[in-house]
Amino acid sequence: MGGFFGAASKHACRNELFYGVDYNSHLGTRRAGMVTYDTDDHCFCRSIHSIENTYFRTKFEDELDKFKGYIGIGVISDNDPQPIVFNSHLGKFAIVTVAKVCNMDQLEKELLEDGAHFGELSSGRTNQTELIALLINKGKNFEEGIKHMFSRIDGSCSLLILTENCIIAARDQLGRTPIVLGVKEDGTGFAAASESTSFPNLGYKHYRDLGPGEVVKITADGVETLTPPGDEMQICSFLWVYYGFPTSSYEGTNVEDMRFKSGYEMGKTDENEVDCAAGIPDSGVGMALGYAAGKGVPYRRCISKYTPTWPRSFTPSEQSRRNLVAKMKLVPNEAMLKDQRALLCDDSIVRGTQLTDNVKGLYDLGAKEVHIRIACPPLIYSCPFIGFTSSKSDMELITRRIIGELEGDPNKNLEKYATTDSPEYNTLVEKIRERFGLTSLKFNPIETLVSSIGLPKEKLCTHCFDGSSRFHPCSHCHKKAEGKE
Repeated sequence: MGGFFGAASKHACRNELFYGVDYNSHLGTRRAGMVTYDTDDHCFCRSIHSIENTYFRTKFEDELDKFKGYIGIGVISDNDPQPIVFNSHLGKFAIVTVAKVCNMDQLEKELLEDGAHFGELSSGRTNQTELIALLINKGKNFEEGIKHMFSRIDGSCSLLILTENCIIAARDQLGRTPIVLGVKEDGTGFAAASESTSFPNLGYKHYRDLGPGEVVKITADGVETLTPPGDEMQICSFLWVYYGFPTSSYEGTNVEDMRFKSGYEMGKTDENEVDCAAGIPDSGVGMALGYAAGKGVPYRRCISKYTPTWPRSFTPSEQSRRNLVAKMKLVPNEAMLKDQRALLCDDSIVRGTQLTDNVKGLYDLGAKEVHIRIACPPLIYSCPFIGFTSSKSDMELITRRIIGELEGDPNKNLEKYATTDSPEYNTLVEKIRERFGLTSLKFNPIETLVSSIGLPKEKLCTHCFDGSSRFHPCSHCHKKAEGKE
């Protein structure tokens, strides 16, 4: 997915920029970059590194002194190397994005035919951030250029632009990914981040969230709105379920609080008798604490995450090694499992490749029963809007494979399978339970997910659960669909 951080300060910003970017490390595993502007030397200082096999800070700590200046931006990316630095009719600037452009090929062809060229290639493909910047360059100013970019892309894009005197922040047109603003408690600057977790330890307090499609100019002295927010919002509900760090908040709702509430509601109504509740680290822990409170059973650390050597989502290229790494990180505790009717909470079931071995291991360690509770509804659709860590096609989802087995067509009756407690839904859940040898399996219904987040459903993107977000923010695509082009 990716995350970014930018700081505009009345003093050298490199330290808070460095640690601010680091606080977004849970959002990406491929590339990281930082750039500052030095007003004395009138130049940008940029660095990009691979973080596939190591921490962000190990790559940048030794070169921090070279980042001079009072303004800077940085990014943790699951896509292309960034920041990208440009010199254009808009002036000199650097850009970072959290984006997924689904119509890349079409836009690339049009730009090339229009005389543009691409200088940044990533694994032989056009760099998505560069393409976004070239679309912005079509405008007479940044505000107009960002509006043009929003009108052309099919997918989503939030971004930070570093100019010679300010940071420009623009949130995705439908607000699918967040941008949170912070203000220094001592009055010396402002920051923009994907995660509000970046703020407290760096001396910032929450200032406000950007609205959908809002564009602002950030300096050390304040925040100026260039483009007001739109009325429509479709923020990704999966941020609270999985991607968000527990101490972060989006649209006023804290991640850990949401997870606790969703678990509490499930625990309150669950009729299965269990001896303890446990969370599968990391994102299942908050839900499990809530479940234990709602059910009135003890919370136990039946599974712990081994962080000294497996601290991040290191992903080998070979599938069998990926499976082994996923298993190595989570260590079950026999003393907590033996003779227990254990209930484990997890964020989601995607492919289900690890669950069979993990469940067998729990039984082997003496668990009498193994119950699984999932924080969200079954994933029925892949996401066309956000670039998640591992792009999932529909047929990678265990739900679609089972629907294919049941219906003879993995695309048949999807609305019925996505409807809570329909006969099709119940059959699907039972088939998944049988496949993994679980005593019981339940998913949080979409109604509980929405109420736990606390936003109206129309403000949330729940597409991966119910296929409800069928539109894209690309006005060009709307016109084509309506036959107006």
